Amino acid sequence: MSKKRGLSFYKRKKKVSGAHVREVFSWIFGILIAVFIAVVLNIFLGTMTSVVGVSMEPTLYNGQQVFVNTFLYLISTPKRGDVIVFLPNGNVNAHYYVKRVAAIPGDRVLIQEGILYVNGEESPWVMEKLLESGIAANEFTLGNGEFFCIGDNPSNSEDSRSANIGPVKEEDILGKVWFRAPCEELGMGFVK
Repeated sequence: MSKKRGLSFYKRKKKVSGAHVREVFSWIFGILIAVFIAVVLNIFLGTMTSVVGVSMEPTLYNGQQVFVNTFLYLISTPKRGDVIVFLPNGNVNAHYYVKRVAAIPGDRVLIQEGILYVNGEESPWVMEKLLESGIAANEFTLGNGEFFCIGDNPSNSEDSRSANIGPVKEEDILGKVWFRAPCEELGMGFVK
């Protein structure tokens, strides 16, 4: 007898091997771990925001995206020279401000003849003559949890000199700028 050739409705069922099941579960496990790490990094290392205006040029440019470390200031406080992101006076309806910390709690601040003095010494964070002294025309001492912040381009910056912003309160600080997204002028990289 010859075997019939043609259609057969009786195919052998393939068995699922243990190796295939393990490989599928290893892929699912790998994807879940990657999602978990991404969520943890986003929660602990921060968020992203845009720079508004030219007040931080040449360090940061208008519209440039920056990454903000929101975790760092949960375990420490801002230092002189840090570039921070904050809401002015905690106003949640305002855009985030990006400025450099020039003075920390307990520091004495004075702007005289266009020069920013912190504790009687010229601040290394302001490279040009300040045209506006604002509230720093008379020396004052920063209180506990207050920071004096100024833009790297102070001639075009609304910052702690302005009476409507004043010293930045620690609870209004979102975090420290630690990385800038690429832009034509600077490329990408860590913020100093």
